[in-house]
Amino acid sequence: MSQPTIAIIGASCDHRKFGNKCVRAYLHSGYQVFPVNLREVQIEGLTVVRAIDDVPTELDRISVYLPPEKTRALIPSLAQRLETEVWFNPGSADRQVLDQARAAGIDVHDGCSIVDIGLSPGQFP
Repeated sequence: MSQPTIAIIGASCDHRKFGNKCVRAYLHSGYQVFPVNLREVQIEGLTVVRAIDDVPTELDRISVYLPPEKTRALIPSLAQRLETEVWFNPGSADRQVLDQARAAGIDVHDGCSIVDIGLSPGQFP
């Protein structure tokens, strides 16, 4: 069985931010993690890509940690990966984002992607 994959959009170097806690949680759970961030070069020892379109492999999951106005602009890129479930973490999506994502055929999950894998963000201080 191959290693599951996830791209984390809005990944961060800051351990206090959920975009970093998510990177560490999924690494801890055995995922191949692709951090996505426009400004960072490396996060938790992983090479960062600038956009979801730059991820070089099929993905099992995408986890989003951006404000709704930035998330809204990503809908077309997310829709290019219809085989992937997309997690809109708290604060990343409003009703308009979720409606647009569903209309684009995206497998929408509205909730905490860390909790979904049986972990708590609090485990990653």
